[in-house]
Parts: sequence; structure tokens; C-alpha cells
Amino acid sequence: MSSVAKRVPLASLAVMAALLGTIAILQVRIDDQTQNFANEREVLLLSSPNAIKKLSLGYDSLLADIYWTRAVQYYGSRLTIESRDFALLWPLLDVTTTLDPKLLVAYRFGAIFLSEPLAGANRTDLAVELVKRGIKANPDNWRLDGDLGFLYYWRMRDFPDAAAAYLAGSKKPGAPIWMGVMAARISTLGGTIDTSRMIWSEIYDSAQDPNVRKKAADELEALRAQDDELHLDAIAGEYQKKFGHYPTSTEELRDAGYLSVIPADPAGYPYVFGPDGKSALNPRSPIVIPAPPKLPGASK
Repeated sequence: MSSVAKRVPLASLAVMAALLGTIAILQVRIDDQTQNFANEREVLLLSSPNAIKKLSLGYDSLLADIYWTRAVQYYGSRLTIESRDFALLWPLLDVTTTLDPKLLVAYRFGAIFLSEPLAGANRTDLAVELVKRGIKANPDNWRLDGDLGFLYYWRMRDFPDAAAAYLAGSKKPGAPIWMGVMAARISTLGGTIDTSRMIWSEIYDSAQDPNVRKKAADELEALRAQDDELHLDAIAGEYQKKFGHYPTSTEELRDAGYLSVIPADPAGYPYVFGPDGKSALNPRSPIVIPAPPKLPGASK
């Protein structure tokens, strides 16, 4: 065997040994942090994710599993510490998903670890970045879009982006109908009735289940009623400025010249006004305007 042939496997073994050594050092560091937090100063012992990937010699998935295990161990070890932080959590997840961009569990549970405010790193921004990376690497996986919608809705209260995430997921293969429903409901909560109407219309047009179509039709009627109420409330405000009091009925608005006809909801029932000057559905109307999704953090 030539000296060149001998040097090739020896060089590979040397690289592998260096790589395993890096992992061993990382494990020692995590173990040390688990045992002694008194004078802790976390120093990142990881090389850059891309550098580790180059050193993996094709064992990317295996090393990703190892780093994911380290991430889980690291996260779990911190939960029992009162003054805990999770400084190494993002680097561990960064390495894991760089090595294996298809490792869905790392994106989904990693986002939970990062975003939890009490039992986690309280870094929703990094959780969003992680899930977006997962969506880019796994564009047909609707569950990741659902995770992104969850982060925007529950953690950040960003209703437009939450609705957009659920809507994007609803269009992917195998996505359940509730993804589109969530997008529509959150759009309404965020004040974008037009967006909600568009989504419910798509659901109505595409759904095969008659129950789903009935639900979409009911929601579209409720949205029209909401639109009507907003319009009537604005007119009632103008009426109050002129006459010093709110109208008690739509007939008053018609008689004062603010309406040409008595408006009715999609079921044919005229709207009514409350003492506060706000319009509402007629008590006899079968139309139901659903309560908006509960605000994150709102009390019961």
C-alpha cells in the first residue's frame, strides 16, 4: 500500500477524533454546569455549525441526533435551577438543524424550549427564527406553519402574521381544515374583516364536507353583519354629534335622512340599537357573531 493511501484514512480518523473530542468537551461542559452553578460563566465551546458540518464526514444525521440529545439534556438540566438561563440552547439548536435540516423534532420542541417565558429561554424571537428555518428546509410541512402561527398569536400577539402563517399552512398538502379556520378567526380579531371574509370564502368554495361549508356560510353571514354594525355605529356617531343623543332605532336614522332604507341582517331582521348607541343583531335573528379567539394572557 502506498504512503498516500495510508495517509488518507489516517487523516480521516484524525478529523473524526477531533470531532468526537469536541462533542466530548461539550458534554463535559454540560455535565459541569449541571453540577456547579455557583460561579458559572458559560463559554460557548461549539465551533460554527458550518464548520462542524464540514467535519462530519457524511455523518450529519448522526451528529444532529447527538447534538439534539445534548440540547434536550441541557434544557432539562436548567429547569431545576432558580436563577437559570439558557445561553447554550440556541447554539445547540443551531448546530443540530444545520447538520440535519430535516430533523423536525428539533424545530418543533426547540421552539417550545426557546419561547417558554418561565420554563424556557423566553426568546420567542429565536423560536420564530428557528421555525422559519424549518419551514424553509421543509416547505411542505404544514405543522411548522402551525407552530409559527402559535408563536405569533400566543407569544407575540401579532395577529396579522399569525393569520398569515396559519393561512400559508392551510394551503399545504394534508393540512387540516382548522388551519384555515384559525387564519380567518385571527384575521377578524386583528380587525381585518376583509381578509377573514376572503379566507372563509375560500373554505366555502373548496370544502367537500357539507358541515364545513355550512360553518363557512354562517361565518360569512356573521362577517357581513359585523360590517353592517360598524357602518351603523359610524352613522350613529354622526347622529349624536348633530342631535346630542344616540339613535334608539334604525327608523330614527332613516327619518333623519341618514339612511334611505331600514338595513337588515342576512337573515332579514332589522338591526337594533342599545343605550350606548351601539348597533346589534335583533334578538330574534338566527345570525350569530362568534366571540373572537381569546386573547393570549387574558383572564377567564
